Amino acid sequence: MIARRKRGEFVQQKKQLAGEERGGSINKKRCPAAVLAAGLMGLYLLSGCGSRADGSTRVVFTTGFDKDEIFRIEGISCRLPEIMVYLTTAQNQYEGVFGEEIWKASVDGITLEQNVKDTALARIAQIKTMNLLAQEHEVELTEQEKAKAAEAAGVYYGSLNETERELMGVTEEIIERLYAEYALANKVYQFIIKDINPEISDDEARTIKIQDVLVKTYALDGAGERIEYTEAARAEALALAQEILEKAGEGADFEKLMEEYSEDSRGTYSFGKGDTEQAFEEAAFNLGNGEVTLVETQDGYHIIKCISTFDRAETDANKVKIMEERKKEVFGEEYDTFVASLTRKQNEELWERVEFIRDENVGTSRFFEIYQEYFGEQA
Repeated sequence: MIARRKRGEFVQQKKQLAGEERGGSINKKRCPAAVLAAGLMGLYLLSGCGSRADGSTRVVFTTGFDKDEIFRIEGISCRLPEIMVYLTTAQNQYEGVFGEEIWKASVDGITLEQNVKDTALARIAQIKTMNLLAQEHEVELTEQEKAKAAEAAGVYYGSLNETERELMGVTEEIIERLYAEYALANKVYQFIIKDINPEISDDEARTIKIQDVLVKTYALDGAGERIEYTEAARAEALALAQEILEKAGEGADFEKLMEEYSEDSRGTYSFGKGDTEQAFEEAAFNLGNGEVTLVETQDGYHIIKCISTFDRAETDANKVKIMEERKKEVFGEEYDTFVASLTRKQNEELWERVEFIRDENVGTSRFFEIYQEYFGEQA
């Protein structure tokens, strides 16, 4: 009998930064570091993984800025204190989860700090752009919504100590403007997608439940880099996978097979169409209840057992997810067209000097949490 492979390999650090929850072929690719940054900062990036406000807008590097002006998009400016709120929130949320050592990490030669900086810049640029789009649609905040922004600003500003206020350079008026702009961005998004209600069938949203044993065809070196198996090692992995498949076909307890052989961190889970590598999806969706099959993916050999060909609760939840994605696509089309008409001017010299605040008295991280408390349904 072929020796059982070791399980529980260390997850690559860069995969952790990318926000991947587990190994194997089930995860879709995501933007490195930016995904985790978006999650921690509570930002709602509406048109994809990379901000079009930062990428598609015509960017003109120029002089003539005010000393604290980071960029201008048409008639709207972003000032240094505004970006410092976003950056300081992200910094302290990261450090609260991972500790200060996280800033030593890098992805593809780009430091995590730079990645978080760029993510914050892209997202605040998007918020500003969406405020311009709101003007085009004559969408405004109500007096009640403005009052919420003012109240939220009072709570957040009141939570800051003198050091935080001084080093971020913020006033209560600046915080109120940030909250109002963020609320207006969400409001114009809801305005544009309000009449979109696509019909989504059970088949399109169908979610199945499976159990999976993964026999990998790669290893990780000391730096966490992937090394593909040799042909001989791949053949050994295939032989082991076939042995597991045979045991499953003979009625062996599949959960025990997962526990003994699988090199994936999860064994039983539900997923829908488009959530996995195509070969894996096709193999799994063609199974009947209780059936088992073997399929090869980029990560190795999977022995899959179908637990349920249709999960009603998960399918209904997936319909909601698909509908939200469709709405984002529709909004994104209008947003991208609007962005292409704008000119952005960036103060490159000032932006290069922007750094995280490293002071033990600066620990604020509740900017977006407080926003949620006041505008939760719009966030």
